[in-house]
Amino acid sequence: MTKPDFSFEHAAQTRGFLHIAGVDEVGRGPLAGPVVAAAVILDPANIPAGLNDSKKLTAKKRDALYDELLAVADVSIAEATVAEIDTHNILRASHIAMVRAVAGLRQTADYALIDGNMVPRDLVIPCETIIKGDARSLSIAAASIVAKVWRDRHMVALAQQHPHYGWENNAGYPTAQHKLGLEQFGVSEHHRRSFRPIHNILYQDKNVSD
Repeated sequence: MTKPDFSFEHAAQTRGFLHIAGVDEVGRGPLAGPVVAAAVILDPANIPAGLNDSKKLTAKKRDALYDELLAVADVSIAEATVAEIDTHNILRASHIAMVRAVAGLRQTADYALIDGNMVPRDLVIPCETIIKGDARSLSIAAASIVAKVWRDRHMVALAQQHPHYGWENNAGYPTAQHKLGLEQFGVSEHHRRSFRPIHNILYQDKNVSD
């Protein structure tokens, strides 16, 4: 199994870029909560061991790497709110979060490695997109870990206020527990009203186009 490496970052360095940020987002699929992006500029001399696609790591390993990354890397975390998701759409909102994450770095990034195949509309620095980048680039892998851990913790906090949906376990994704909570307790202010299952609960007598 291949693991992420520093080859994309090194290639950008050879072209003269100094501050290369890996960028990833988490939370496109959930029915509730914000979409969260992270941007990470790694120190080539101090890269935490074990970085990988966050989905391939245990929660314990993600938590440990999250703490280590905050200590040794330039890390920025940003979100787009449920209201922004509903106003725009989830793809646009995820790109808004990505641009905010890059803008929040302590260093001014001069190049970005973006997970996926689309460049965020308002990103003003040179960049490249990398499909499955979280499994190929160490900087994107780092961003994937940071974004996931932060969002998971955020959803655990929201679950304290709204205990009926199981967000502490499902992070807002449409599990059986979450769907049962929606049936029994209805829609909260943290639910994405533009998403079909939520829209259908609110407007059961109407149809929404794809």
